[in-house]
Amino acid sequence: MSDVLPRRGAETRENLMAAAETAVLQKGFAATSIDELIAAVGITKSGFFYHFKGKNELAKALLQRYIDSEEALLDDLFRRGDELHEDPLHGFLVGLKMFAEMMQDLPNGHPGCLVASYCYQENLFSQDIRTLNTEAVLAWRARFRERLDLIVEQYPPKSDVDLDALADMVTVLVDGGIILSKVAHDTQILPQQIMLFRDYVRLIFLGT
Repeated sequence: MSDVLPRRGAETRENLMAAAETAVLQKGFAATSIDELIAAVGITKSGFFYHFKGKNELAKALLQRYIDSEEALLDDLFRRGDELHEDPLHGFLVGLKMFAEMMQDLPNGHPGCLVASYCYQENLFSQDIRTLNTEAVLAWRARFRERLDLIVEQYPPKSDVDLDALADMVTVLVDGGIILSKVAHDTQILPQQIMLFRDYVRLIFLGT
């Protein structure tokens, strides 16, 4: 019995954050209420406050959960790409193709971007949450810049390119692709954008 209550507590906390993420991506953080979350999970308001002191603490935990999930997803994708092709460029191209294939399953492949949602409503959040959001965006830049630096060691670019700007293109096309896919009701837009980026990377470093 000693393990049952902590396990149930962890499940309730996870269920609260899952319900909150769905609601925030659908209508924003301001429009998401504690009452609707406890109704969705089937707990009392005191049960909510057992897990979170308030909406601000929920917001931070929710963002950190999202960031951790995205990092684990990208780690796995590009690790698999590297396992299939040890060359840093071709391993990256394989990883991008798998990324595009995963994104074809919208909204299951990617229900939306909390980082973008928080950015649009940053006045609702404390400074530590805004800082965490900024760090998440810069971490994506650092992740892809690190890979590009490895590629450049073996494949000098065929034309001048700002590697930070090239790394930032991943964030830009993913967030922009999600918006376009939702507005146009076309789940192929995001994977198409990723594949165009893949072609661009190939062109920069291989010329073909």
